[in-house]
Amino acid sequence: MTRRYYCSNLPSNGGNIVLVDAEAQHAIRVMRVKTGESITLFDGKGSEAEAVIESITRRECFCSTQPTTQPDREPQVSLHLGVALPKPDRCRELVERLTEIGVKTLTPIVAARTQREPSASLLEKLRRTVIEACKQSGRNHLMEIQDTLTSSQFFADAAHQDQLLWIAHPADDADQVAVANRDDATNCCAAVGPEGGWTEDEVGLAMQNGFQCLPLGKRIYRIETAAVVIAARML
Repeated sequence: MTRRYYCSNLPSNGGNIVLVDAEAQHAIRVMRVKTGESITLFDGKGSEAEAVIESITRRECFCSTQPTTQPDREPQVSLHLGVALPKPDRCRELVERLTEIGVKTLTPIVAARTQREPSASLLEKLRRTVIEACKQSGRNHLMEIQDTLTSSQFFADAAHQDQLLWIAHPADDADQVAVANRDDATNCCAAVGPEGGWTEDEVGLAMQNGFQCLPLGKRIYRIETAAVVIAARML
């Protein structure tokens, strides 16, 4: 098993660092690392470094690191997803999959048919899930989980960025248009609605802000399935 740990202050030229809190506990209690073992550290911003464990206490793990490298494991397309998050027990898997696939940014959306706005504690747990997914998958960039926006705020903000815009919603021939545009796209943004779908007003507002409708086939997907399907197709 690859032993990778998150260290936001990774020294670029190498040196000594200390793993603390959740990362230290994972290394010490879960992986049961030993002095002298080699591990890999990453900073969530694209860099990683090989390291050796020098000493261990009950709460800290002291390491010496090599200079950092910047292996390129990111998709060529930068994808920002706005998602009306499902129930909390289904959010973790959603975030794991999107992180592994390579989504750059996730914005939780509160839509007209959203049943429950995501809490601050849930978002904090999901940000921790991003770290765990990066450790497992070998990704060195953390997927950013932004603060929650209403659907109208999300559509308006996205319209001011230089990117192709899609909203998951049925429309005649929209799939062919979206796929054709995607071929040359480097910056993309897609919105996935809540259980029950978008309202007509939300779809209209999205289109006023430059979004194109993107159907996902003849079946009705759960939120997390729709988001993963879009991410896989775009990336």
